[in-house]
Amino acid sequence: MSLQDKVALVTGAASGIGEQCARRLASLGATVVIADLNLANAQRVAGSIVESGGKAIAVSMDVTSEEAVNAGIERTVKELGSIDVLVSNAGIQIVALVEAYAFADWKKMLAIHLDGAVLTTKAAIRHMYDSKGGGSIIYMGSVHSHEASKLKSAYVTAKHGLLGLARVVAKEGGPRGVRANVVCPGFVRTPLVKKQIPEQAKELGISEQDVVKNVMLKETVDGEFTTVEDVANTVAFLAGFESSALTGQSIIVSHGWAMK
Repeated sequence: MSLQDKVALVTGAASGIGEQCARRLASLGATVVIADLNLANAQRVAGSIVESGGKAIAVSMDVTSEEAVNAGIERTVKELGSIDVLVSNAGIQIVALVEAYAFADWKKMLAIHLDGAVLTTKAAIRHMYDSKGGGSIIYMGSVHSHEASKLKSAYVTAKHGLLGLARVVAKEGGPRGVRANVVCPGFVRTPLVKKQIPEQAKELGISEQDVVKNVMLKETVDGEFTTVEDVANTVAFLAGFESSALTGQSIIVSHGWAMK
């Protein structure tokens, strides 16, 4: 399951889960493309990987823009020769009750999570087909790809949608060596999740401690957050898996919160 000499593009890789995934893939020999809306932070991460002996470049990418996505993928292939792994990770969170959920926020959530996944897939898979070497497409889902929580109508809808996309891509891409899977983390203590704690406390009328204990981690077996390393190791496993025996699947990394 070596990633030596593979090219892996990770969206939303300038921080959080995406950054850790990129660092893990680089540690296993992949040349990583740090694709992010924040180019300065992407360049910082890429520079750090290079300083540590890895190989990386940074590209600016708004995953909701077809033009920006295509440009980033084309630059990747032109400079690095191929794209073997796509990790569609870029995402945000906006929480509100359904009746109060602004339609503009709904559209923004689906654009980043779902449109971004489709646009990067379309752009990358053509090169995977052309190379004859296949590839691995990994979508960053969530426990909310299988479960639901209050205040997260758009997020749950988007993460459920990624399961359907991955299954179709697995069926279409399988005969040409392209695998597609979804990694489904539980709550990971990233800045995105930390921001949710006071927001949910306010919306639900409970303390921040209760949000963590009785909302976020209630269903886990050990009351622990999933770590970015847990997620990155799972992504690396799927990226390096060498056959289509494992495709069209969702891998839940949640301390037992969801068991499917």
